[in-house]
Amino acid sequence: MKRSDGKKAAARRWLGLAAAAALVALLPFVVNAYQLIFLTLLLINVILVVSYRFVTITGEWSLIHVVMMGVGAYASAILSKQVGLSVWLAMPLGGVAAALIAYVLSVPLFRMKGFYFLIGSFAAGEAIRLTWNRFREPFGGPKGIKLIPAPEITIPGFDTISLAFPPIHYYYLTALVMALCLWIMYRLEKSRIGLTLNAIHWKDVLAESVGVDTRRYRTLAFATGSFFAGIAGALLAHYVGTINPDRFGLAIMLYVLVWTIVGGTGTFAGPIIGVVVLSIVDEAFRAFDQLRPAIYGAILILTVRFLPNGLEGLPAKLRELHDALAARRRPAPAARPAEGGGPAVLPAADDRR
Repeated sequence: MKRSDGKKAAARRWLGLAAAAALVALLPFVVNAYQLIFLTLLLINVILVVSYRFVTITGEWSLIHVVMMGVGAYASAILSKQVGLSVWLAMPLGGVAAALIAYVLSVPLFRMKGFYFLIGSFAAGEAIRLTWNRFREPFGGPKGIKLIPAPEITIPGFDTISLAFPPIHYYYLTALVMALCLWIMYRLEKSRIGLTLNAIHWKDVLAESVGVDTRRYRTLAFATGSFFAGIAGALLAHYVGTINPDRFGLAIMLYVLVWTIVGGTGTFAGPIIGVVVLSIVDEAFRAFDQLRPAIYGAILILTVRFLPNGLEGLPAKLRELHDALAARRRPAPAARPAEGGGPAVLPAADDRR
């Protein structure tokens, strides 16, 4: 019985993945050019928010993750435009640069925990952003870096194909990179490494008592999440063609936090649900720009109050509500008559004990 239930769950999971893949593949043919740009940026944000969840698996929340995205964007832009490397080589090197910076920062940051780690990560991120803002070479100062080259494909005997124009080319490139990144992070989470990270989240002292090097695993999660954030930043840089320090500020980091909390961190799909739903809501209220922060705040408060597990817990909440309403409508069972046809007699208080 349990084996058949497991097969059914696996079949539903694969069916859901197939439906999601088909939707991602077919959407460009039913949307306009502006909506295609929105979808491409949404796919980049999916990589960003899932990579942030990978960091939070250990129980530590940071305010530097968007800056790590910026490290990948700046590294890829500098390597491709100023050094002259191929964009296809510069993009993964952007992720490597973000992972290396995260590894260096982990030495002082992971001497702190909880609130102190949160503030320390914010300070480190601001130091990096101020460095970008201060130096015109090679970071471009406050104006950032412009005219970042887009990836190209050269086919012998044919013209060079730019993936920036038409935009549908870059959309499919982003979708492919997103699928690869999500698959790697999912496999890591389900591996022995992911189980150890979850153990550190719930009982770090107990994990240390059985010989787990918690600082080493936290560093691994921090560097891995930063690597994928750097990949997202590289995709962004070569798509929009320009980056500056303000694009990776605290305001954007707060959006990532809201996406993660509203979606939920209990499952792998939670942050994806959060970023998709809230991005659509944000786009729907784009005409009311001044009300958007208030709308985000209201959604966050309502989620924390009524859906502590995030939107991923909504189906379970609806089932619970349905069962409660069904139980309330169900008529109470009639009292069993006593033997001999007499009225039913409840046991005395002493007998019930």
